[in-house]
Amino acid sequence: MALEFQPVELWEARILQAVDHHKLINGAIALARQGSHEVQPKLISALSRINSAVLEPRDFLDWLRAWQLVFIRLGEPDEVTRLELADYFVPMFPVYPFDPPAEGAAVEEWAYGITDPTEAANRELGAILIYLQSDQISELALPFLRQESQRTTIASDELLARNQGYGGAVAGMHTNHPDLNQVHFAFVLRNLKSGWTLEQRYEYFRWFTRARTWSGGASFQGFLTNMENDAWDNCTDAERLAIELEGARTPYTIPELPKPVGPGQEWTIEGVLAEAESGLMQGRNFENGEQMYQAARCVVCHRFGSDGGATGPDLTQLAGRFNLKDLTEAILDPSKIISDQYRATMIATSDGLQHVGRVVGENEGTLRLLPDAESSTKIVEIALADIDERQPSPVSIMPRDLLKPLNREEVLDLLAYLLSRGNPDDPMFD
Repeated sequence: MALEFQPVELWEARILQAVDHHKLINGAIALARQGSHEVQPKLISALSRINSAVLEPRDFLDWLRAWQLVFIRLGEPDEVTRLELADYFVPMFPVYPFDPPAEGAAVEEWAYGITDPTEAANRELGAILIYLQSDQISELALPFLRQESQRTTIASDELLARNQGYGGAVAGMHTNHPDLNQVHFAFVLRNLKSGWTLEQRYEYFRWFTRARTWSGGASFQGFLTNMENDAWDNCTDAERLAIELEGARTPYTIPELPKPVGPGQEWTIEGVLAEAESGLMQGRNFENGEQMYQAARCVVCHRFGSDGGATGPDLTQLAGRFNLKDLTEAILDPSKIISDQYRATMIATSDGLQHVGRVVGENEGTLRLLPDAESSTKIVEIALADIDERQPSPVSIMPRDLLKPLNREEVLDLLAYLLSRGNPDDPMFD
């Protein structure tokens, strides 16, 4: 800390050239806090010189935290560096157990009440690998969610007995305490966007069912919900649908949908664009646009922000892919351009039946078909041996007349809501 109060140019070079790892680690922490982004590559090179295998537990944890500050303070590494660092750290995880303290030695708290230095190191290193989006960390970290739950002593029976109100609540939690290490890895894994297999995704989301049986504090269930929602946000459209189909997460429940005021009309692409030219860019109503997203049933199949179904593509970043004309065409003429990922398939079977729906999987001689885009739980399974013919459907599974019940103001508010990425401060709402 004393070093940080001196001009950086007086000590930067000496830190980067330091041979003693104590000097280098502590100096790197100071330089990460006081240096500029341009020093990041030099710090990465310097910290990489340290042989982590010979570090004592305290030095190893300080080394990992220095790495974390290099990213927190100086910004994300470029893509090449990110991949190189992920490969650099993967062989170290999980950490080889440190030697236990000598018999009779005082028990040291390493972090957050953790008395096991190996556990503390695994937490910090795992967080770094997840930050770097390692394509191997999901496989390496999930075993921590499978471990037998470890109970943590919160307070003595004598202390709990002092107050029957608060003490009784804590005592109840004491007997069914959450596994803190499992909660930690579930928490940091929520930010991992890539490298998952579907089986790993299933296992991760099923963990929440088990975790909800634990007795935490008053906010524990809400904490789990927020954590699960963050992980859900980082899933792809295909992963979300597969997770719901597998039953690893409760499918989206369609709320009671509001009704448009109307009166509606037969909207055409040209008609919508003409109205938008004069009325879209200002004076729109954000709350009404959000209501019309539900009233037009978009929310049933499409996720927008943190709400919506999983059978259609996520529309949150729609404005980055569609202009007004493209969006209008996609709504009013959904069969004009159909993504292969969401295209329906027509299947004729040997028993004379016809099926139309989106293929969501094939395995063990069975094809799984989603015939109803508004329900991710209604699946038709067809034996591959029974299929006589299968071909892409020229018709989108998205209905054509979603705007028909809406009046002019409702249509324009809906378009503004979608094009704003759900931002109420967009100039369209001035």
